[in-house]
Amino acid sequence: MLKRTPFYDFHVSAGAKLVDFAGWEMPLLYRGIVPEHEHTRNSASIFDVSHMGRLYFSGKEAPAFLNRALTRNVADQKVGQSRYSLVCNESGGVLDDVIISRDTKNWILVCNASNRPKILSHFNQLRRAWNMDFDLADQTEATGMVAIQGPKVIDKLSSILPVDLTNLKRYHFETSSFMLVKLTVFRSGYTGEDGVEIILPGKMASMAMKLLAGKLDRPDATIQPAGLGARDTLRLEAGMPLYGHELSEQIDPLSAGLAFAVDLNKDFVGAEALRSIAQAGPKRKLVGLELEGRRIARQEMPVLLDNQPVGAITSGTFGPTVQKSIAMAFVDASHAAEGTMLNVDLKGSQVPAKIVKLPFYKRPTK
Repeated sequence: MLKRTPFYDFHVSAGAKLVDFAGWEMPLLYRGIVPEHEHTRNSASIFDVSHMGRLYFSGKEAPAFLNRALTRNVADQKVGQSRYSLVCNESGGVLDDVIISRDTKNWILVCNASNRPKILSHFNQLRRAWNMDFDLADQTEATGMVAIQGPKVIDKLSSILPVDLTNLKRYHFETSSFMLVKLTVFRSGYTGEDGVEIILPGKMASMAMKLLAGKLDRPDATIQPAGLGARDTLRLEAGMPLYGHELSEQIDPLSAGLAFAVDLNKDFVGAEALRSIAQAGPKRKLVGLELEGRRIARQEMPVLLDNQPVGAITSGTFGPTVQKSIAMAFVDASHAAEGTMLNVDLKGSQVPAKIVKLPFYKRPTK
């Protein structure tokens, strides 16, 4: 039986098309992927992301454990700061990409829904192997989580939330209480837009939806609901990786362009393998592609040079904002330079594609 988030009743009442996503009954769309995408870029959207794992670490050895289990150096991480990081296997492949946040008493790790059981098992195995003492609590099903994204989010929520959002820096967070409800508000997201992500008790989900979003059913509402379909087109325009596409246990973070999240000066699971890859240079690189025409490239479609395969598509869509057929692909490093012209085999017909700098879309600066 599929799991349901605390916002399930809201999704039904809002007319969402619900689908199975990593064992959760989640909204794919409400009004349509393109309208929801465009509303996020122009105003604000609220996404239910409660399916993502929320793991809480505490105890004196928790920081040391996380520093050995994650690729990012968390030793100097301040209270109220979040960092993007990765969990790797010994060969340097990615078990998951995560956000790690340091609170006053806990470390909060948000992982992908499909990887939560694997990550919990991995962490417990490491804890036993390293004989480290700390507490690990899986709060996923006891809490809810929403992402509110778009250029009007900060102004809209500043008068509602008990947090100074205007002065809250990107990838920082605050934990506060509002009407006796504990909220953790992060200035982060997965759309390329400004906005926040909020963790709250699951039992307060219904009240929180009304409080945060107001009258969502009004056609002129500043904040409207958006589903997983728009979340995917938004993240792809923003050049953000998706596990199972740009990341997997067979893909290392250096090849995926995530060297900023890997500290090779410290020891962690997979460090030795990644040092070897860094020294030799990745054999393939993740690149952005702009395709001619409107046809969409799909995962695993071949990327060709002179009729010879030099790579494969990882994700593709027609970008509603950039108005182009865009894709990400792993390409042989020798052919991965920006401006290189390649072809994508779209089920038997070759379509020209140019390697371009990621991301495809950047939020306009004020």
